[in-house]
Amino acid sequence: MKVYSEEFTHIYDPSIGEKEKWYINDHTIIRSEDGWHLFGITHEEPANPGEEKNFAHAVGRKLTEGMWTKQPYALSCDYENWQERLLWAPHVIRVDGLYYMYYCAGGSDSAHHRIHLATSPDLYHWTRHQANPMVIDGFDARDPMVLKVGDEWVMYYTANSTPNGGNHLVACVTSKDLIHWGNKKEVFVDPSIGTFGGPCESPFVVYEQEHYFLFIGPRNGYNGTEVFMSDDPFNFRIENCVGKIPSHAAEVVIDDNGEYYITRCGWGEGGVYIAKLHFDRALDYQYE
Repeated sequence: MKVYSEEFTHIYDPSIGEKEKWYINDHTIIRSEDGWHLFGITHEEPANPGEEKNFAHAVGRKLTEGMWTKQPYALSCDYENWQERLLWAPHVIRVDGLYYMYYCAGGSDSAHHRIHLATSPDLYHWTRHQANPMVIDGFDARDPMVLKVGDEWVMYYTANSTPNGGNHLVACVTSKDLIHWGNKKEVFVDPSIGTFGGPCESPFVVYEQEHYFLFIGPRNGYNGTEVFMSDDPFNFRIENCVGKIPSHAAEVVIDDNGEYYITRCGWGEGGVYIAKLHFDRALDYQYE
């Protein structure tokens, strides 16, 4: 098995209409009746993650063609009412006509980062959920991604083997109702040890061809996403790497024809890019 991408195309530049250069980092893309919607971390250059306190919102009529149109911020940091110190890494899903946005809201310290939920009927108006926080974990627990597995929901996120540091890893919690989360598991553990950052950020899991595929990075460079294959959505192993994509904070998107695409973005990258993504059984991946 080999997972690989084609060439990337530029679809959104947050600097258009601004006096300064801006960036998009961890983001999410979802289809709606009026087009494709992008939400993501945004800030003016240079990188300043501690001051990332607004979510960019852009709309594209087509997934891969033309430059997407900037919208007002989707959400802004609210410390007074919700103890939000920053806004990182939104992930949006649609269930029974309602949109759920999970995101990292920071915390009182890096060992107690909060993952929050906001909901919307239309992707333009968002309401924070009264049950927030959904999850509290560390070190800097962040980058949530939600997938339906069987009859339960699984939220993947990046963390460490202890809330104060340790091995970089991908953890998950599960839920029956998208509100109450528990039963934490470690689904991928990297041998590297540290605190902020690490090679297990931006986890994204896809079920394809009767296997689960975990996309994480940055690995072997800022624009480096590696793909790990497993039969078990709760157990990915470092030796089962099946691809490397030249992407930072990659998101996987399925278009209207059921074809796969992958994105890239990041500090100093000029916005968001997208490329066709392939899962090819006929090829063997050779680690580079």
